[in-house]
Amino acid sequence: MIENDWPTLLPRLKPLLEAEYPRFSAAEMARRRAALEAALSQANCDHLVLYGANRAGSAVQWLTQWPVTVEAIGVFTPGERDALFVQWINHVPLAKRLASEGEVSWGGESSIRAALAALEQRGARENRVGVIGPMGFAQHAALEARFGKVADLNRAYVRLRRVKSQEEIDWLRIGAWLSDRGMAGLRDGLTTGLTERAIGDLIERAYMREGGTNVIHFIGTTSMHDPRLGVPAQFPSTRRVAKGDIVFAEISAAFWDHSGQVLRSFALGEDPPPLYRALHTAADAAFDAVTAVLKAGTLPAQVIEAAGVIEDAGFTIIDDLLHGYGGGYFPPILGSKSRPAGPIPQEPFEAGMTVVVQPNVVTRDGMAGVQTGELLLIANVGVERLHSFPRGFARV
Repeated sequence: MIENDWPTLLPRLKPLLEAEYPRFSAAEMARRRAALEAALSQANCDHLVLYGANRAGSAVQWLTQWPVTVEAIGVFTPGERDALFVQWINHVPLAKRLASEGEVSWGGESSIRAALAALEQRGARENRVGVIGPMGFAQHAALEARFGKVADLNRAYVRLRRVKSQEEIDWLRIGAWLSDRGMAGLRDGLTTGLTERAIGDLIERAYMREGGTNVIHFIGTTSMHDPRLGVPAQFPSTRRVAKGDIVFAEISAAFWDHSGQVLRSFALGEDPPPLYRALHTAADAAFDAVTAVLKAGTLPAQVIEAAGVIEDAGFTIIDDLLHGYGGGYFPPILGSKSRPAGPIPQEPFEAGMTVVVQPNVVTRDGMAGVQTGELLLIANVGVERLHSFPRGFARV
């Protein structure tokens, strides 16, 4: 791959990228603990159980800096060291290095039983324990059997994650840069005859050696002259791309748990025909219209109104138009006039929120479509791009 014109990383972020194991500062971690303590107090709870499994459950890493693997259960009590119980036992040595501020142990036969024992040692009382994370039925039942009604603090956690700190934004900048590398790898390696699986290899190869990990790379390919696909697919097929195809993708590569999200469309071997030019013109217009109104204080309804250029052009969408991002797929989640995403939220956007604007403009029958967009930072006046990969419907 020739990388001379690939996206570049801000020099001040290189030490963070190149650290053996990057860390958030003590001040940042103290901020998070204070936020969780306030959420506990508001819920009339004294202790918090954080649950994660199968690489899901971002609250565990947010508090302890341990990325969840098979299963991890944390116990947070204001004024005490965190307890973290990790499955499997061979994951414990690294967990002790990364979650060095807490007491890390193997969960033994049952991590939830180990967490229950820790709560008992801390004097936990009935109806005074909260939970964050995708806890399963069996674990939840064991917790309630011992400590009564458990408070669900997942909504409170989402609120804590919506507005990002400056350190979190820096980590997201690296995730965006890694995601841009994936898109550049796709663009520069794309050629006729490749399968969608091989395209995924181009994407991951571009960021993995820089420390990125895969979150998603949704890929779609179809003939622009006989289209059969309006939105990228979640799993690659064995279809081979040919001249006259559109190749469109949604890529998120992560720097630890902080990822970017970039969406682009490419025309392979020839210029887009009139239908696809019209689709992408509407997508660009929607992106421009939405980002022109986005800032602190903007209402979600204003975003949907701005995106009306999609319907004005005779098209609609399949994918969400906008969603919160960074630590999860967060509200607001917005559709368009012709494809709503549920009741329109009333809460305005805030400075420090990060959102993905991603107009997936498609024909009314859903058979032809394009996608464009990326992760943005909401500011007091306007938005800031966290990505630098060029916009537009490029021919490759």
